[in-house]
Amino acid sequence: MSKVLMKGNEAIAVAAILGGCEAFFGYPITPQNEIPEFLSKHMKKEGRVFVQAESEVASINMVYGAAGAGARVMTSSSSPGIALMQEGITYIAGAELPCVLVNVMRGGPGLGGIQPAQSDYNQITRGGGNGDYHVISYAPENLQETVDIIKTAFDTADFYRNPVMIAVDGLIGQMMEPVDLSKEVKRRKLGPKDWAASGGHTGTNRRVITSLYLDPKKLEEHNLNLYRKYQIIEKNEQMFETINCENAEYVIVAYGTMARICRSAIEILKQEGINVGMIRPITLWPFPEKAFRNLPKTLKEFLVCELSLGQMIDDVKIAVAGRLPISFFGRTGGMLPEPEDIVFAIKNLIKGVE
Repeated sequence: MSKVLMKGNEAIAVAAILGGCEAFFGYPITPQNEIPEFLSKHMKKEGRVFVQAESEVASINMVYGAAGAGARVMTSSSSPGIALMQEGITYIAGAELPCVLVNVMRGGPGLGGIQPAQSDYNQITRGGGNGDYHVISYAPENLQETVDIIKTAFDTADFYRNPVMIAVDGLIGQMMEPVDLSKEVKRRKLGPKDWAASGGHTGTNRRVITSLYLDPKKLEEHNLNLYRKYQIIEKNEQMFETINCENAEYVIVAYGTMARICRSAIEILKQEGINVGMIRPITLWPFPEKAFRNLPKTLKEFLVCELSLGQMIDDVKIAVAGRLPISFFGRTGGMLPEPEDIVFAIKNLIKGVE
């Protein structure tokens, strides 16, 4: 194993190339600018396409067009930019086109700030655009996991003909960690893209990419077909990690950067004889409700920890289904807690203090 020390955004860009990205369309926004900067230099060397669009709206529609032609395509942005892309994303989902979207999250609402946050959770998991649709969404915790997921994300998008989002935050995008770029990842067996509008098809063989169905019966049928696909994704694509949950009295639910902080808190509590576990969602959608099915009999309460004001807590409540109480700890606006803050929150639960 040979590891290279890399900045997060550059590691994301390299992983996209290794994953087979053929075209990238994007627009600069902090804190993800190193992704398009790196790809602007290296995509051409690889015989691939890079275009800096005039806006986020333009870039997502370029993604739509290239995906419709059968290319492996990606864009990246940060929270306000992803918000601008929502109309295009719902069109892409409605037309059943594969693409990869990277969101290096920052604080909001509005322009907010450039510091790390997780306050895009509802936008990511509920669909920020119109209609009944879902985007497969991953929230890796470190750079190695980010690279591995991105290398397979193009396969996942192609397999389900669906947009895939990688949600990291400004900290993961800007920090440096050692990464093994040559690490083997599980790849999917894929068939030909016989749906793509790749030219040369006329008459009855004509291929049309659209999400427009003026006949309500046909639109309902299309929605039901999408729903059946989403059910398959929910069944097969849930990813999570459980840490120290076997005999835990309290279990933290956290993802991404917050999970990193919670790991340190769990070690501090362990040294004090307090047994705390963690469920770490890796997929935000589908949310890993399977992780909550077989809970230890020792468990007394959950603590949801987020870099937001509690957007994931609704999904945790659905998964827990009223079996145990759920409390919340969060920071927002780009503020990061110390592990000791999580320790204090757990101790307050033990004392019965909200």
